[in-house]
Amino acid sequence: MAGLPMTSQAALPDTRPKAALRHRLAERGVDRTLLLAVPGALAVIALFCYPFLYGLQLSFQPAKGGTLGAYRQFFSEPFARKSIWATFSLAIPASVINVGVSVPISYRMRREFRGKRLLLALLVVPITLGTVLTAEGILEFYGPAGWFNRTLHLLGLTDSPVRLTMNYTGVLLSLLISGFPFAYLLTHSYLSGIHPSLEKAAATLGADWWQRFRYVTFPLLLPGLMTTFCLSFVMAFAVFPSAMMVGDPNGSTHVISIEAYQAALERFDYSQGCADAMIMTVLMFAVLGAVTALRSRLYRGSTGGKG
Repeated sequence: MAGLPMTSQAALPDTRPKAALRHRLAERGVDRTLLLAVPGALAVIALFCYPFLYGLQLSFQPAKGGTLGAYRQFFSEPFARKSIWATFSLAIPASVINVGVSVPISYRMRREFRGKRLLLALLVVPITLGTVLTAEGILEFYGPAGWFNRTLHLLGLTDSPVRLTMNYTGVLLSLLISGFPFAYLLTHSYLSGIHPSLEKAAATLGADWWQRFRYVTFPLLLPGLMTTFCLSFVMAFAVFPSAMMVGDPNGSTHVISIEAYQAALERFDYSQGCADAMIMTVLMFAVLGAVTALRSRLYRGSTGGKG
């Protein structure tokens, strides 16, 4: 009987090295849970950082024109320069419309009503379609021989088909259909984080629904809306399939992504294609930086300047 405790102690694993490691990490202020981020960090380095740095290096190695020859080539061609305006003219309106429309719908969807689940499913379904299938659907429905124009013709509202595809309108419709579910889900999540008691307190002070939304809900929701705008803008700014399929890739919807694609995979000028992609990246980060800075300023103002 006296030997049992010794046998039991010998059978237990020695946890002293692990305890010492935890103690050393704690002394250095290292949170062990951060180790879970290592696989994700390695994936980001392999799938994003390395290709980005390789493309950046390649953009400074054109066949002619010196180190900045590919960049000068882009800005020296009027047709290439116009792709900047074409991209912004699609990305900004699509992002603003998606975020703007998601606010009243999310505000109404906070309450319970009959058919809420069905409506929610209809709002989120476009996520499962993808940009290519969405573009195909737009061609079939809004095309010259599509159901929309057939209905207008049968009702006697028009004699000739309404052009809603192969132009700017078709691409904008595609961006709205594919981008709205993301904007709605993000806006709804931010709106759900605002406690209803704040509006109830304002109602007890005599504020109507518009005053409650304007002075209570909207200021609290605004930082989240700006984040939603940034994510929607990134999705819309990188438009490519819909610009090719339901747009005018050689005209009004010749966006920067198409310019980069044609340079790299049609003319096999990889340096020029990488330079076009880098220009696209800089423009995107410029907008994101401006919106993020404005968001931080508004957030500091709403918290009285406290960190």
